Order: sequence, then C-alpha cells, then structure tokens
Amino acid sequence: MQTIESIAQLRTLRKQWYKEGKTVALVPTMGNLHAGHLTLIAAARETCDIVVSSIFVNPLQFGKNEDLATYPRTIEQDKTALQQHATDVLFLPSVEEMYPRGLDQQTFVEVPEISSILCGASRPGHFRGVATVVNKLFNMVQPDHAFFGQKDYQQLQVIRLMAQDLSLDIEIHGVATQRAEDGLALSSRNGYLNAHERQLAPQIPQMMNQLKAELVGGAKDFTSLREKYTQQLRSAGFAPDYIHIRDAITLAEASPQDQALVILVAAYLGTTRLIDNTTVTL
Repeated sequence: MQTIESIAQLRTLRKQWYKEGKTVALVPTMGNLHAGHLTLIAAARETCDIVVSSIFVNPLQFGKNEDLATYPRTIEQDKTALQQHATDVLFLPSVEEMYPRGLDQQTFVEVPEISSILCGASRPGHFRGVATVVNKLFNMVQPDHAFFGQKDYQQLQVIRLMAQDLSLDIEIHGVATQRAEDGLALSSRNGYLNAHERQLAPQIPQMMNQLKAELVGGAKDFTSLREKYTQQLRSAGFAPDYIHIRDAITLAEASPQDQALVILVAAYLGTTRLIDNTTVTL
C-alpha cells in the first residue's frame, strides 16, 4: 500500500491508472477504522482494479461544540488494517492540503432541503461540510465508484443527490450497516460509551426493529408510533434527538400510501450521540 499526502502525487497516480485503463474505487473515511469500514474496502476491492481510501478528519463538518479535537485518531492501526485488506493507496492529506485558503475562505457545496432536516437540523452546517469535502475528494481521486456505509443513511442520500445534481460520472454504492453481535451499529463513536452505556446501547436497534414490525404489520399512525418509541427510549435512559419514519429516497415525511420507508433514530446516551436506521418495504 502506498501512502500519499499531496494532491499532486494523487493526480500523477490517477493519470497513470487512466492510461492503463484501470477502474478506480474511493472509500472516504475519517479513520479509527472498524469492521464496517473494512467491509467498504472489501466491496471496493471486488468492484475495481484500484482501491483508494482516504483518512481525513474534516473540520468543516464539525460544529463549534462538537468532538473535532477529541475525535479518535488511530493512524498506525488504520494503516495496518487497510494494508491487510489490499488497499492500493491511502490518501492522508493535512487540513492545509485540503483547505489551502482556510476554512473561512473555502468554496462550499450544499444540497438544499435534505441537508437541513433530521441530523441537519441538529447539526447545522454538518452536511454542507460533508458535501464539500466529498466533492473535493471526488475531484482529486476521480473515482469510477465510491463506497459509503448505510449507517449514515442521510449522508448517503445527500451524496447521491450531490453526484446527480452536479452530473458526476461516479457510481455511488451504499453498503449495508455492520453490527456487533448484540445488534449495535458499528461506529467510531461507540468507543465513547462507558461499560454501562455500552450495555444499554443495543436497545436502539431493538426498539427500531419493534417499530419496523409494527409498520410491516399494518400500523399507519406514524405520529403515535414516533411518540410511543420516543418515550420508550427516554424511559430506557436515552435522550432522544429524533425518531422519524420517512420516505426511503427523499427523506420526506412518510404518508400512509408510501411503500418504501426508512426508520431513522438519533439519541444521546450520556454525552455520545448514536444514530441508526432500517429500511421498511410494505
């Protein structure tokens, strides 16, 4: 595996791959890799000749009171994991390389409407930061395919719409959420949980699956269902941010006539914000 830190090096490699007729996959990450990330690498490896993974903790998508400074950085372990999973190139840029004019002067990309709901309402500016950095990575790597986890469902939809709206010739792949044995969605932020919180955390997917079963069983009063499961989470020791039942593509409020739905959950456990989702086909 080759580790590079500059855009110029990356572009030199990309020109070489183009001449050789190689297909290129990109797996963007913020590091602190777990089995979910490595599933993305495996999917990319099966699809393309060249697999590029990036590790960049993007300051543009963190709010003022969020965990940018404390976000876990495990570069050496990440390098080992990527190498073991046959990654060809690790792109490891600095903040200065990514944003040479500084964050305040950076041109940004924003996908309207979908970026301001759900997690976008709780984290203003977050998806603008995501869309901007992913678009920059797309321009740098020029991949044929890009791979993202479905755990960050709203993020995946934002990126798909961005690629569509900007006419990017990149196939966006969503890869199924990877879970621990007790059902908790794998996340870099799970490491923030203490032992007691880690025992409680699987109640999120358990309650989410109970809600899914009610929808499949014919329940249509979405407002009452949201209130019921929000209260269950609160009683279990969580501080719910939201539980929503939405159209699986647009993330608009679901109607009783919709057949492709997604349940989206965000809740705090202690100081840790956990998110999860599951799709529902009626």
